[in-house]
Amino acid sequence: MSGWTEEQLAGIGEAGELTITSRDGEGRLRRPRTIWVVRQGADLYVRSVNGTTSSWYRGTRDRLEGHVSAGGFDADVVFQDADHALDDPIDAAYRDKYGPGSAAVDAITAPAARTTTMRIVPA
Repeated sequence: MSGWTEEQLAGIGEAGELTITSRDGEGRLRRPRTIWVVRQGADLYVRSVNGTTSSWYRGTRDRLEGHVSAGGFDADVVFQDADHALDDPIDAAYRDKYGPGSAAVDAITAPAARTTTMRIVPA
């Protein structure tokens, strides 16, 4: 169970963009970034289009905690590394939501981005 309500899953999962903020080593929120989010079943997933070199992604690794806003919802969250057995279905969710064949979708479904797939769950 993910901990999200169906209303939250729908609102955040259908939002075009998600604002994500990680916490630093002392627990303070860093600068927010805007990224894409997809829903896969009862879970929400994010990836770094720039792979592990992205500053927002590296920031999530400090405490695995942060905050997200999308679809009219705000939530403190925990970042969990995704099960890579879900990479193909998550790729499909990105293509379905954001349209296949664009350079941005190709980048978010590329091997470097797939290594950063995280499940976000309410804290």
